[in-house]
Amino acid sequence: MRLKNIDVFGFKGAIRGMRNPMNSWYKGDSKFGYNEYGETIDIGENDFNLMKNLIKAGGEHRKFLRMIHVQFDLDAPRYFWSEFDTYKFNTKNSCSTMHKLLSKDQVITKDMFQYCDLDDDILNAIVLRLEKIRQEYVETNDAKLLERAKQLLPEGYYQKRTIDTNYEELLNIYFQRRNHRLSEWREFCNEIAGLPYFQMFINAKEGKYDEEDNK
Repeated sequence: MRLKNIDVFGFKGAIRGMRNPMNSWYKGDSKFGYNEYGETIDIGENDFNLMKNLIKAGGEHRKFLRMIHVQFDLDAPRYFWSEFDTYKFNTKNSCSTMHKLLSKDQVITKDMFQYCDLDDDILNAIVLRLEKIRQEYVETNDAKLLERAKQLLPEGYYQKRTIDTNYEELLNIYFQRRNHRLSEWREFCNEIAGLPYFQMFINAKEGKYDEEDNK
């Protein structure tokens, strides 16, 4: 699973806003710009020190992270999405099994599923049955066939969603799920750790910069 079509934006407003409580805009030292890929930023030392302190102070103080927005596409198994729905500070638009599972233009095949090789024989049988139902549905448009297909559909079925979220939500996900038993969560955490400055915010929450300051 890979994040695709990633768009990160909002650093400029987030940094300006985090200085509002103390009217300390004059201390801001980050540099902003744009290129063909969108917003660019070089976070200055003063701004980073404030970010670090706000992150350590807790969720009610690091509101600036909620103003840094992230949008991306992700194909993931349905069992991953059922756990992802635990997190509410995001908006998502998903591909529809209701409209497209039995599409006349898409044959159902095993590469549409996440599965263990030990269960290959079982998945083969399910895929064959789903494909048979799809063919019947294309011919008859019988709603009962769609109901059957959805009841039979394994949780390993890949579904694409376009996500709109923010750095605060992703930081919470990272610390809650980075060592999760499901490999998909570990992969997801590795992916978001590569977002602009995200690793720096991880280190700030873990207090690693404090350790360096005390050396």
